[in-house]
Amino acid sequence: MKKDQMPYGRRAVLRLAAALGATATLGYLAVDRFGEPERPAGAAPAPQGPPGAGPGAAPAAGPQAARAARLRPSSYRLQPMTAYAPPAFRRAVPPVRRRPFLSMSGVGRSMVLSFDDGPDPRYTPAILETLRRYECRAMFFVCGEMAVENPDLLREMAADGHVVGNHSWSHPLIPKLRPSRIRDELGSTSEVVERTLGAAPLWYRAPYGAWNRHSFEIGAELGMEPLAWTVDTLDWKEPGTGTIVRRVLDGAAPGAVVLSHDAGGDRSQSVAALRRYLPELLDAGYHITVPRR
Repeated sequence: MKKDQMPYGRRAVLRLAAALGATATLGYLAVDRFGEPERPAGAAPAPQGPPGAGPGAAPAAGPQAARAARLRPSSYRLQPMTAYAPPAFRRAVPPVRRRPFLSMSGVGRSMVLSFDDGPDPRYTPAILETLRRYECRAMFFVCGEMAVENPDLLREMAADGHVVGNHSWSHPLIPKLRPSRIRDELGSTSEVVERTLGAAPLWYRAPYGAWNRHSFEIGAELGMEPLAWTVDTLDWKEPGTGTIVRRVLDGAAPGAVVLSHDAGGDRSQSVAALRRYLPELLDAGYHITVPRR
């Protein structure tokens, strides 16, 4: 053995010591990387306060404060660890339409029942009960000022599989509004629905069926498609239960969208009419459904 060669045992001990030292160094760097955000060189560390306190809050003293600081999540834990992580999911924005959908196509002998202006605790629960009895789903285009006061009814709609759509906040005549007001009317309602149900609405309907270019553009920006109707029951005029029933049955056709109301006035005729025409539609072979997106 040459003079400058170490014995095998001594070399093995030195390699083990070097490996342990490297592991400790990497562990320290990993804790530093994920424990707190990186600061610019020469900058003083920012004081940390209790969970929920703003930047620069004075640190709390004592063992409980230290434990809370250890449990406080770091924003770095929410970021991808490699450049190959998939991008955050974003819902596709629909195209800007020039006119609303009036009916469904390619759905066979199916129809859509829709109810506007609610939810109203006087009439919406009875409509939901009738739909539940016949195991049918419908669309409810809600006004924000009603939805914010009746979140439990929104949750009941969603739990039964109904589609909750956007019908503006206060039911204004959209073409008379500035674009900023249209955005407020639609955006505020979508926000209430999303906050209550966990997902923003995918469909919207203009009050009075009055659309304009700005409403189509803003609706698309908010991720919604415009839906009008095929059959107008004119139930808001309170024409009588029998008249509402006759209008629905006379207008029944594959792909038809029926407009009724569950708020905005006395809707007792609308409730009674649904109880009569829904079983007749089912007996005639119609499938009551909702559009998919």
